Amino acid sequence: MPSTRPRILYVTDLAYQARGRRYCDEDIHLTARLREDFDVALCHPLDALALMDAFDAVVVRNSGPVLAYQEAYEAFRAHALRTGARVYNPLTGRADMSGKRYLVDLTTAGFPVIPTVDSAADLHRLPEAERYVVKPRLGADSIGLRIVPGDGLSGLVDGTVLVQPHIDFAYEVSFYFVDHDFRYALYAPRPDRRWQLEPYEPTVEDLEFARRFVDWNGIEHGIQRVDACRAPGGELLLVELEDLNPYLSLDALPEDRRDAFVAAFKTSLRRLLAG
Repeated sequence: MPSTRPRILYVTDLAYQARGRRYCDEDIHLTARLREDFDVALCHPLDALALMDAFDAVVVRNSGPVLAYQEAYEAFRAHALRTGARVYNPLTGRADMSGKRYLVDLTTAGFPVIPTVDSAADLHRLPEAERYVVKPRLGADSIGLRIVPGDGLSGLVDGTVLVQPHIDFAYEVSFYFVDHDFRYALYAPRPDRRWQLEPYEPTVEDLEFARRFVDWNGIEHGIQRVDACRAPGGELLLVELEDLNPYLSLDALPEDRRDAFVAAFKTSLRRLLAG
């Protein structure tokens, strides 16, 4: 008899090489757990458009930077929006899903974010710094990121990049949400070892900071990672809000926290399918 369980197309690039992380291990673990409740098939992002109509929902996970397959992603996105396909995360995200221009918008709106501009005319709005970070508006995974001296910005700000002051932060910390519920936090005690993560117990103020960005983004169903840094003054500043395919670093969690996350993930998927 045909299965009556929901059919999930799980989009991942198992061969993607990331510095300090093995994306494939995370997706092997997650799909094994999802199979307890759903019928699951894995595919590369280049194959998603051809396969998606045969499934009840498409889950985009560790699919790698969209820059590597931009045309295919745009075709997938257009088809999903045209057909009303259930995509997880939903394609309504306002953050990294749409490029990094949102960092400029959040700066202008007064959010606690690393100050960011994208035009030479606005460079005066940045605080003075010995070094600046220049990164592509459509970048991901530090691709194309440069650190330049204060007098080295001339000719670089051409509308395709963002500019931020380089901040000597104490550490980076990430807050992970499923739908609008906080699930766990991880941090890198050593700034030079970004992906050597340990569990982090957030304060009430930390969670208020992170929730502000999740609420701003307005995604009803999905996984979001709020990346922040602890600035020299002690405050948290947003580094990025990953709402397309955030790596989850589940291997850094104790088993009970990992199981709780998977249970929340399954519940969120059921809500999406019931909607």
